[in-house]
Amino acid sequence: MRRITFSTARTYIASALLGLAITGCAVGPDYVAPKPELAAFHNIDAASRSQSKPAPSLDQWWNGFDDPMLVEVVQRALAQNLDLAASLARVQQARAAAAGAGADLLPTVDFEGTATAEHQSAQSPLGKLASNFPGYSRTSHEYTLGPAASWEIDLFGGLRREATAAREEAQAAEADQAGTRITVAADAADAYLQIRGYQTRIGVAQDQIETDKRLLQLVRDRYNAGSATGREVAQADALLKQAITTVPPLRIGLEKQLNRLDVLMGVQPGTYASELGTPQDVPSVPPIPGDNSPTDMLRRRPDVIAAERRLAASNEHIGAAISDYYPKISLSGALGLDSLGTNHMFSAAAFQAVGGGALRWRLFDFGKVDAEVKQTKGANAEALAVYRQSVLHAAEDVENALITLSQTQVRLAEIQDQIEALTKSRDLSEQAYRAGSITLTDVLDADSQLLSAKDELDSNRAGAARAAVGVYRALGGGWEPDAHNLTASR
Repeated sequence: MRRITFSTARTYIASALLGLAITGCAVGPDYVAPKPELAAFHNIDAASRSQSKPAPSLDQWWNGFDDPMLVEVVQRALAQNLDLAASLARVQQARAAAAGAGADLLPTVDFEGTATAEHQSAQSPLGKLASNFPGYSRTSHEYTLGPAASWEIDLFGGLRREATAAREEAQAAEADQAGTRITVAADAADAYLQIRGYQTRIGVAQDQIETDKRLLQLVRDRYNAGSATGREVAQADALLKQAITTVPPLRIGLEKQLNRLDVLMGVQPGTYASELGTPQDVPSVPPIPGDNSPTDMLRRRPDVIAAERRLAASNEHIGAAISDYYPKISLSGALGLDSLGTNHMFSAAAFQAVGGGALRWRLFDFGKVDAEVKQTKGANAEALAVYRQSVLHAAEDVENALITLSQTQVRLAEIQDQIEALTKSRDLSEQAYRAGSITLTDVLDADSQLLSAKDELDSNRAGAARAAVGVYRALGGGWEPDAHNLTASR
């Protein structure tokens, strides 16, 4: 039997510590990404039915509206929006924190230099003792110069767990930044579409005002000819004033959306208003991707990705807390020069080397480590619930956006048919009134119904386009996942 000496045992222990330092032994649970099971979207067919051309790319869905001004507005918002700039700054902070956490795994080397002058008290214990020696001087100087290094050996993976958690938090911040990008693009498009909707509705109201003016003149002519009553003149005048009163609320809504769009583009309200001053029709609704599955949505939705990355980070915090059950070993050393005077500072005799090691083990802390482990496990359970909830909210957003779009389009078609019937009814009513076969009340009713239907038509046209934007937003469109090093749930 081979006898193990102290020297041999010391070599074995040193080799084992070095092996652990190199290979590592990370305690705690290994992360396994959750795999949510979602059924296919039950409203996707209705929203994507009867499409004659292919759907635009989700990365830049705004190109599908075939509106150059809309494209310019969205791109300008993505380049200048201040919320997006702030989110990018948060990404930079998170990346810096991750880099700092990773640096904790490596040795730290400092370069230090000191110069000390001391005038010793003759009444202190040291001064009284030293004053008995010949040549004693109460004044002394000391100079040191050289590097010092320290290194905590990550035997049980606590530092590696924290570094991994910091990287995952940085990835969550990147996903949040992508989510902000999606929101900015969608909000800019929504404001633009509302602007076009308000402009169209104002145009309809002004056309109606002109129609009501002609009707009022017709009634006045009939009154002057003795074929109409003063009551009919007052009714026609009231209808005209009613049409006029519909314009101010529309102009208020238009101005608010113009101001909102300017702020989204990072400028003072009123900066770009003149560029959008010329009214244009609401762009037509582009095709909706009909092949998107819940799995595709989960891979694209930044809020889901961020929740999953924070869940992964919380798992790493558990391992970091568990590592405190085990001892921590650190090494330190210094090489340098130490001299009482500058004359011999750089001589061989002034050279000195210091090395040491330290062990810290939290053996008795009255359950503090237990409490920290329980706290991290509770945070992990919370993060898991938040992730699952984010998945459900994402699916809810998609279903709501799809049903809103499909039903708005159905309503739009119905209103168009209604306007054709109301237009025919109003023209016939006016002809019958001119012939004296019906009263003015019938004409006024038909005119009022037609105005309301036209306004509702333009409102629903803008609503359908905005609903399409909502679908693209809900599906996670507006960014390029391949350009980001993010791990999405699969």
